[in-house]
Amino acid sequence: MDKKQPHPLFKLATELGPLLVFFFVNAKFNLFAATGAFMVAVIVAIIASYVVTRHVPIMAIVTAVVVLVFGTLTLVLHDETFIKMKPTIVYALFAGVLGGGLLFGRSFIAILFDQVFNLTPEGWRKLTLRWALFFAAMAVLNEVVWRTQSTEFWVSFKVFGMIPLTMAFAMLQMPLAKRYAAEPTSLDKSAADEGDVSGR
Repeated sequence: MDKKQPHPLFKLATELGPLLVFFFVNAKFNLFAATGAFMVAVIVAIIASYVVTRHVPIMAIVTAVVVLVFGTLTLVLHDETFIKMKPTIVYALFAGVLGGGLLFGRSFIAILFDQVFNLTPEGWRKLTLRWALFFAAMAVLNEVVWRTQSTEFWVSFKVFGMIPLTMAFAMLQMPLAKRYAAEPTSLDKSAADEGDVSGR
């Protein structure tokens, strides 16, 4: 079944919504209540994404699994360390997959991001390397923040720091995407031509 393209605001809501739930529940109650609410919100976001698009991105699935595992450990053991380490594990995992893929001549960034771009092989390699380094840096940054700052500061940084940093980094990759944009294949051109004809 073909994937439906969701509205950008819907995509933003499914990605940012659980984090906002985490932030506000923590502000009103505590980190453990926020962790439970976060886990539920992540599951709801996954279900909503599938219902609307009949597809769930790989990155969302991996993130959800780590959230559920580390969230459960946080609640069962009543130790906030696990949920604070969750971003570190996710970022390190993504960095390892992307970096490891490059060592074997593979660029997994297309799979991770659901192939947002159509790039040349060199473009994919450079974009993959950049994201691998970014994710590694974010893993280190999360470790520094949660180990040196208060829980309230870390929660705020997780919601209002990590997301803007990721979005800003993604925007900075647009020049590379344009520079290494691949030429449409004959199949792509045929599909586009058919679309133009049917739209007339």
